[in-house]
Amino acid sequence: MEEQPITPHAVPIIDADGNLTYIGDDGRRYVVGPMPEADESSVDRVMELLRSGNVLFSQIEDLSRRWLEQVSGPELDRRAALVLLLTTLETALEGDDDDGAPA
Repeated sequence: MEEQPITPHAVPIIDADGNLTYIGDDGRRYVVGPMPEADESSVDRVMELLRSGNVLFSQIEDLSRRWLEQVSGPELDRRAALVLLLTTLETALEGDDDDGAPA
């Protein structure tokens, strides 16, 4: 059976072991990985940035779902449409500079 992507249910957090984790919409805890070596204030800034992007991420998720519903059908199944969406976004965003501005 093909694995479906798991949607984060909450903003990622740093657990007691220093791992970046989140709870998926399936109720499970997912470990993204250890945070890079950084001082506590740097970690706090990263976490604040992640929290500040939560509303925008929800909007992106909603728009993505709407796009998938609109383009999925007999000619393009939902999984293929999802792969197309993610690949296209990755390609479009790869050209961005480190500061997030388009190249």
